[in-house]
Amino acid sequence: MAERRRGAALEKALLDAAWEELAAGGYARFTMDAVVKRAGTSPPVLYRRWAGRDELVRAAIVHALKGAGFDLPDTGSLRGDVLAVMREINSTRVQFITVMNMHLTDYHQGTGTSPGELRDPLATGRAQALDVLYGRAAERGEVTPDRLTERIKSLPFDLLRQEILVTSAPVPDEVLEEIVDTIFLPLVG
Repeated sequence: MAERRRGAALEKALLDAAWEELAAGGYARFTMDAVVKRAGTSPPVLYRRWAGRDELVRAAIVHALKGAGFDLPDTGSLRGDVLAVMREINSTRVQFITVMNMHLTDYHQGTGTSPGELRDPLATGRAQALDVLYGRAAERGEVTPDRLTERIKSLPFDLLRQEILVTSAPVPDEVLEEIVDTIFLPLVG
């Protein structure tokens, strides 16, 4: 007999099932019943946590983004660290980024939200990771801290995401280097 899931294990199973449903059929085909079936649970278990479809979709996306975290590099330079993170995203997240973008258009239209609201780095833990990366660069004297606005900190990753969305393919390494060397680093030095 299978052990009954509770607490964090149950919530993870529900969110994993919700993400799998979303990735498989997109928002248009996403239903609470399908998630219940995929998770092997009952409707009350799901509805006790999320009042409806849109709440569950948002929670599943944040959950998937948290799970798609990255190891924080320490190459000894800001250039090396940013390129290492970009290369990891480029080699492991192209499908995730394109699928998420493609499947969530209906969600954004239906809820009146924007993609930026779902990529909130505070909700996913990415803000803290990037703060560590940029903090080390400031300690080494590589950046002028007052130039590090939130927009500038996210700029190389925003440009990478844009390249992925335009091509639906991994971005050539020379483009990553161009983003870092000719656009990003001149802004922070």
